[in-house]
Amino acid sequence: MPAPFTLPHAKCLSVSRSLWPLLSLGLFAISPLSFALTEASKTENSTLTLGAVNVQGSTGGPLNASNVLSSVDILGGDILEKMPVNYSWELFSRAPGVMLTEFNQGTTSGKISFRGFNGEGEVNAVKLLIDGIPSNSNDGNMPFLDMIFPMELDSIEVVRGTSDARYGLYNIAGNVNMLTRTGGDYSTARIRYDSFNTREIQLAKGIENSNWTQNYFFAYQKADGYRDHAEADRYSMSGKWFYTPDDDSYRIGLIARHYEAEAQEAGYLAKDDAHHHPEMSNSFNATDKGTRRMNQVSLHFDTDLTDTLAWSAKTYMNTFDDRRWTQYWSTSSQQERDTYETQYGALTSLTWRPEVSWLYDFALESGADIQQQQNKSDRYRTKDRARVATTRDQKFNFDTYGAYVQAEIKPFDSLRIVPAYRVDKIEGDFTNELTRTDYDINNYGLIKQPKISIVYSPWDVASIYANWGRTFQVGTGAAAYKIPPRDTNLAPSINEGWETGIKFTPADWVDGRVAYWQQEASGEVSRRLNDPSGESDNVGETRRWGYDLQMNLHPDERTEIWMAYSWQYSKILQPSASLPNSKGQEIDHIPHHLYNAGISYEATPALQLTAWMNGQTNYYLERENTTGTYGGYVLMNLGAIYKVAPSVSVDLQLKNLTNRYYEYVWYDPDGAQASLHSPGDGRALYAGVTVDF
Repeated sequence: MPAPFTLPHAKCLSVSRSLWPLLSLGLFAISPLSFALTEASKTENSTLTLGAVNVQGSTGGPLNASNVLSSVDILGGDILEKMPVNYSWELFSRAPGVMLTEFNQGTTSGKISFRGFNGEGEVNAVKLLIDGIPSNSNDGNMPFLDMIFPMELDSIEVVRGTSDARYGLYNIAGNVNMLTRTGGDYSTARIRYDSFNTREIQLAKGIENSNWTQNYFFAYQKADGYRDHAEADRYSMSGKWFYTPDDDSYRIGLIARHYEAEAQEAGYLAKDDAHHHPEMSNSFNATDKGTRRMNQVSLHFDTDLTDTLAWSAKTYMNTFDDRRWTQYWSTSSQQERDTYETQYGALTSLTWRPEVSWLYDFALESGADIQQQQNKSDRYRTKDRARVATTRDQKFNFDTYGAYVQAEIKPFDSLRIVPAYRVDKIEGDFTNELTRTDYDINNYGLIKQPKISIVYSPWDVASIYANWGRTFQVGTGAAAYKIPPRDTNLAPSINEGWETGIKFTPADWVDGRVAYWQQEASGEVSRRLNDPSGESDNVGETRRWGYDLQMNLHPDERTEIWMAYSWQYSKILQPSASLPNSKGQEIDHIPHHLYNAGISYEATPALQLTAWMNGQTNYYLERENTTGTYGGYVLMNLGAIYKVAPSVSVDLQLKNLTNRYYEYVWYDPDGAQASLHSPGDGRALYAGVTVDF
């Protein structure tokens, strides 16, 4: 592995806004290009496609994110389906620039974040979609991601930055779309047995004829866990049914998913215990556990109204039923946290592609969406899961109405300009059932978000791109409402960001991207995670910025090499009055550097060998940066896949080869008044058999 780059001090990276068109360092992606670069990898756009992706739908449908947005990466299902993971958020270890936060606390196992936002849950800045359906919980977290298992995926689409007008709520730093298989004729089973007594089965079935496609999936997983008191038991199932008439004039479909999980929580350890006895669990965590049930049902409709006009519509319902018992420290009380959410929504878009004689190409798209939430949040002080007192009993509706318009303008073949404008409106009401008091939501007004993306491809070997846009953050839970002592309307926090970079393909065996990005928030707010009221703190005016570098090489038909390095920095420019000492300090839990790299080698037509690594540097635990830095690691992994027969393959994968100690750490100001640690898994062997029948 090459020596690490010499990195400048953070102050050297404070680039003036006036220099933003300057080309600097690069964007993400990663993972082997296992089928050679497809159409999406040509230099006329800045998207990087990694692995095999099925192309579905007519060319007259909604504008493709790969074409209209300048910071997109796509991971193909072929590089995801055999990855050794217990939860699907771990799949993003192959996506450069994406940070994983590994809580390892039962059903609260972990999550992803990027663009200098952390995964603590204080500011949830990534919009999650599953087959285009909004799938965040009210607080912006991503529990619905657990419904998806690797073998069900066709691809993952990651859009980073502030230039995507399609989505408003939670789309602060970008969005992720988990696209599952649609169509095909296949029957596949995968059985896995791993270290820590992990047993898993995945079954996938696809049926396709001239008019109908049917896709079914089932997965079951049971594990003892690396640590004591960490058993988990979960399953997921889904069905997809789509109909297209003989004349291909429209497509209509139904998708239904169900997920259940029950898991013990090992809890957090003191620093010395974590480093010397990482597998232990405290005695006071003996009754900590969580249960989670989720459902998602959606209807999809696409049609070409005319030769130049296409309509797309989706409607959905999500339900989220989550109960968790957790005790953070011996002097703290055990809490029961119950969350019940029912979400309804609809998304629609019209796409017009007229012929304009004086333009090389032109398309205009308008869209609208409604997202309505009926939420209930209860908390209790408990002992051994028996309720002692009620500390929260809240009911609230939270509704978002949004609309956007965007155009794809190509004055000539090598230049694509995508201007866009989005407006969102927030409505709702709140009831504190403990006091029988009702409150109105903050009147955030119309939240206006102009955006633009540009890709210029003057050469066959490279494209230059830039984007600029605004997104927004509003309060979640009780923080979105006018609850005393707050009696005046709050303004939304406006996030203004831009990016510039180069995607390059100097030869057919290498491609990559290099970019610089920056994002500022006018008045960032942070959820109080352990506060019974559900309120938030005002962080203040913040800035995040960074450089990304990614390269993929396939020097011959048998070898794939990938590498990525991301530098990210943050600063609190103007803090809130409640934490003045945070001025000029870094935002907590944001490591400066994220990196991964690997090589895949086809030793024989039947045997594929893989080695890869990923890591990050340390981070601060709180916004005053006074409690030290933690969390850095480098993990090495090995894998082998052997095709026993055309329809049978076996795989062995060794994670954390060197048995490196690593951990997630946070600072507890209330109970322990010290750092609390959650050790990551030790060395683990994953063994699987995949059968096509």
